[in-house]
Amino acid sequence: MNKQRLRLIIILVLTLGLAPYSPEPHLFGKIRWVKGGAIGMQPMDWFDLVLHGFPFVLLLVYLVLTVRKKES
Repeated sequence: MNKQRLRLIIILVLTLGLAPYSPEPHLFGKIRWVKGGAIGMQPMDWFDLVLHGFPFVLLLVYLVLTVRKKES
């Protein structure tokens, strides 16, 4: 796994993952909504959660695979 992939993933996190920047990222609001019981969430809200959360999941998977590769 190379630095170029990591840079691309970080760009995804900073752009798509944290969009919009003001007043707060969608992801934070959606996570708070789900923690509160997800009452009234529409399919579009779930899609929005997945869309904005995917870059963070991708970064986590990349880091785990990198650490596991270095250990072996």
